[in-house]
Amino acid sequence: MKLDEHLHDHHDHHDHHDHGSHHHGHHHKLPESFDELRTMAIESLLIEKGLISADDIDGLIDYYVSDIGPMNGAKVVAKAWTDPEFRQILKHNGNQALSLMGLENPQGQLIVMENTPDIHHVVVCTLCSCYPWVLLGLPPTWYKSTAYRSRVVIDPRSVLKEFGLEVSESVEIRVIDSNAEVRYLIIPERPQGTEEMTEEELAALVTRDSMIGVGKPLSPQ
Repeated sequence: MKLDEHLHDHHDHHDHHDHGSHHHGHHHKLPESFDELRTMAIESLLIEKGLISADDIDGLIDYYVSDIGPMNGAKVVAKAWTDPEFRQILKHNGNQALSLMGLENPQGQLIVMENTPDIHHVVVCTLCSCYPWVLLGLPPTWYKSTAYRSRVVIDPRSVLKEFGLEVSESVEIRVIDSNAEVRYLIIPERPQGTEEMTEEELAALVTRDSMIGVGKPLSPQ
């Protein structure tokens, strides 16, 4: 199964963002997987028992989509690019580095890997869809798909090519498997021609996909 069917949704938000409209009586598309169906069932049960409201769910999703998105992760990467001391702390103890920036990671331990001209890291969660929400917002649809989760482990170079990322045969690709206790963040290679840019300007170049490892930062041009 190819990833092509998921790439059209490459920059879309999590499918669960539509759940609020479902509770308000609007049309809701059918779930694409057992995990989505299970999530909808749990959500409906919580609402039925009065433990949470549809507005609460929509508010939480809007927070991660609109207020966080990949912005926190981009700020972390930009600081790592410009501050060698911070980069070393980040690579040694991700949670400690986040605290220095006023961020907290409620999802266990954050491990940070750095891409270099010789080694390229790409993150996957083969069991489900573990993902650093606090840094990257909600996971994209393709990250949760069976196609990505299975194929990127077996043939990462081909999968990255489908994302538009050509990785030279001379570059080693390391697939990092996330889990319930550990989340990963990739520091992508800093684009050339950015030596005079500020942290804020650099953060604007950092994309969500580059912090997962399936893309590169934007060019300063």
